[in-house]
Amino acid sequence: MMPGGLSETKPATPEVQHIVNQVKPQFESRENKTYGIFEAIVYRSQVVAGINYFIKVQVSDVDYVHLRVFQSLPQENQGPSLVSFQTGKTRDDPLTYF
Repeated sequence: MMPGGLSETKPATPEVQHIVNQVKPQFESRENKTYGIFEAIVYRSQVVAGINYFIKVQVSDVDYVHLRVFQSLPQENQGPSLVSFQTGKTRDDPLTYF
């Protein structure tokens, strides 16, 4: 993967699900609702001064959201932060830069 470019779309890993779990409260706060389902499906990553994760998350039987999460470098000792998100997505919508 070239620096600054987006990786290929890959199946979500337990590490990606852990990141999603950590930013779920930030997302729910910004959306002002709670979600019973919050499962990472696929993701792409971008190496910057840390890593941007673009993650497709299933939030109901038919609804999906795309999250952009920034994970700072390990030495900065900070958890992931929700940068932005897109709602109203479907399982088939491609993950793109946003």
